[in-house]
Amino acid sequence: MLLRTTDRGLYCEAGDFYIDPWSPVPRAVVTHAHGDHLTWGCDAYLVSHEGAAVSRERLGSWAAGLESVAYGETRSINGVSVSLHPAGHILGSAQVRLEYRGEVWVVSGDYKTDPDPTCTAWEPVRCHTFITESTFGLPIYRWPSQQHVFADINAWWRTNASNGQVSLLCAYALGKAQRLIAGLDDSTGLILTHGAVERMTLRYREAGIVLPPTRHASDALRDKSIAGAILVAPPSVTGSTWLRRFGEVRTAFASGWMRVRGARRRHGVDAGFTLSDHVDWPQLLSAVHATGAERVWVTHGFTGPVVRWLAEHGLDARAIATRWEGERDDAAVDATGADTAGDSAVADDVTPGDLP
Repeated sequence: MLLRTTDRGLYCEAGDFYIDPWSPVPRAVVTHAHGDHLTWGCDAYLVSHEGAAVSRERLGSWAAGLESVAYGETRSINGVSVSLHPAGHILGSAQVRLEYRGEVWVVSGDYKTDPDPTCTAWEPVRCHTFITESTFGLPIYRWPSQQHVFADINAWWRTNASNGQVSLLCAYALGKAQRLIAGLDDSTGLILTHGAVERMTLRYREAGIVLPPTRHASDALRDKSIAGAILVAPPSVTGSTWLRRFGEVRTAFASGWMRVRGARRRHGVDAGFTLSDHVDWPQLLSAVHATGAERVWVTHGFTGPVVRWLAEHGLDARAIATRWEGERDDAAVDATGADTAGDSAVADDVTPGDLP
């Protein structure tokens, strides 16, 4: 095996490095800058050029050992050929391709195949073994059209603005927030950002990502120019004393978990929009097919259903443990796929004919 699981994460013994380690290690190859993949305290990091700025922002003083490579550029680490390829998850997200003695493995990290103007699109990478996430690895998870989702978000904002209310759109500060900002119609009003969102948005702008103008929320509060604005902030601000300063606020959360009934209520928001930076069920299966892999390891999420489907369709599939579970909402759905958002969310398993 070119990779094996250890108490510190996926380890390549031939190259003596880890991929997305769970604790500090001498050398880490990192798929992207989210906290469940980028660990503080490593001596050396290898990331994509596109992801270097957001990784440095996250690492702070630990960024001294950070090195970056262009997508597709090959780096030899103790005889193992390593290259990074677009994952389409967030800015700079990468799949890690390893080649050693004719064997090719690919670690997907987190990925999505939907188009996104804020990051380079996912590309299939042919391999013998593919390690895939399964955050939304159940047949009920099928994403609606992004065009319709953003139309709904902007219509919700316009309604609130016409009533003089501030709209709070909750999203993770790195990745989801910038994707949402890119889809907002700023003719409706000001787009305000929480400090954590604004710091990452600045890194996106520096990387050349075109986004509508935003304003730091604290500055807008001082100027009392918040009526009808939309505020993009992490979910943790809901119910906070900071949020009360904005007066009457309508709240919403953008997440793949909004696909199931009851998620909006559990998150305590007025509206929910189904938008994810991960693959849904059919996209996951199509992505696995596109790699041509004979062996698939499944991690991060609903591993059981994915492993069963792949094994039933002739692949050597197994689940591997992880210390991190990434974007989870354990109450959102049970293992049988019950509690769905409606009849349209209930779908039969994808058949081989559904694959490209």
